[in-house]
Amino acid sequence: MVAIFLVGCAATQPPDLTAFKEVRPRSILVVPPANKSLDVDAPNYLLATLPYPIAEKGYYVFPVHTVKTVLEQEGLYEGDQIRRHPPQALADLFGADAVLYVTINKWDAQYALLSTVVTVDFDYEIVNRDGGSLWKANQKMQYSPQQAQGGHPIAMLISAAVAAAVTRAAPNYIPLTKQANNIALRTGVTAIPDGPYMPQDKAKK
Repeated sequence: MVAIFLVGCAATQPPDLTAFKEVRPRSILVVPPANKSLDVDAPNYLLATLPYPIAEKGYYVFPVHTVKTVLEQEGLYEGDQIRRHPPQALADLFGADAVLYVTINKWDAQYALLSTVVTVDFDYEIVNRDGGSLWKANQKMQYSPQQAQGGHPIAMLISAAVAAAVTRAAPNYIPLTKQANNIALRTGVTAIPDGPYMPQDKAKK
């Protein structure tokens, strides 16, 4: 029997939210991530998962695929290039109050004979229109298929090897990415404050 070994590495101290609470943004512009990994598709996968935890916290999030198209029309194609662009110019394009930048530090699957460890590691930062930092967080998540105890030793080895090979062939980053975003932005110690569109029955007491 194969189990899933999941590890989350989260900050132990909450961020300073003083500036965030002073600005009180109502809308957040999510721009395409900067990518330090070797997977060229990683930014698009990550981008598609980012709006949900922000909207769940009560903020208006501009449609990310529309944002990507508009930025490309402005000649801004890569996350690193967008990160160097003045945040006020980005915000003015959409009328946003704040901008979320994300950097992909790791997005990979490390294979060994009997295990494959899939890792995602993201840096997040929300900045004001003038470029002032309002919030920062890092989230790293890993999972690996692990052999449960019990059963015939040879069968256990075969099962572990098959599970590792399957994970290596098709590592599923999306659930891991969603969980990392959710912890960083919505449920963990680094979570952003509740926004103006948070339903009253969900707002923190």
